Amino acid sequence: MNVNRQIIVIDEAKCTGCGQCVHACHEGVIAMVNGKARIVKESACDGLGSCLNVCPEGAIRLVEEKEEKGQACPHTTFQKRWPIQLALLAPWVRLGQEIVIAADCTAFQYPFFHDALRGRRLLIACPKLDEVEVYEEKLRQLFTCNILSSIEVIRMEVPCCFGLVRLVEDALRATNQKCLFTITPVSINGEIIGSTSIAI
Repeated sequence: MNVNRQIIVIDEAKCTGCGQCVHACHEGVIAMVNGKARIVKESACDGLGSCLNVCPEGAIRLVEEKEEKGQACPHTTFQKRWPIQLALLAPWVRLGQEIVIAADCTAFQYPFFHDALRGRRLLIACPKLDEVEVYEEKLRQLFTCNILSSIEVIRMEVPCCFGLVRLVEDALRATNQKCLFTITPVSINGEIIGSTSIAI
């Protein structure tokens, strides 16, 4: 059985050896070899493309690779689920039509959190501790690249968590998404307080 994954390729002719991609890649996939950027650990490539935007020459691109099931690829199992951190997600990623955006704490506080996902794509973020300005633009880009039928925000009942609702709702309206928008608060005791759904 074949599975697909995205990996980077480097055009050696375009590479000027600036090294910016090496610093941008947190997985250690790229290294400088004889003054050129080279892929030295392909199996570790997560396909998120952190190195793409930093290359001033446009020498790096993403390609889809087919591989046989059973080959050593650390990301194949999580291809549709990883990453879940909004901060790590590439803005052009395909999310599917139904997604859940949850505050970081909810998965630890609500004991049936994974049951609530019902196979939907999960993203997590913290509106209090994370860089909210980055999320505003990231969500707009993600919603521009995806057509959603429903999105649920699962948040804690504490006031600081409401910022996640505002971020998502603003991004939905800015991109003219027409979908069902559900807000589900979780109490500090780990219980669902009640969900509210509106058509955006």
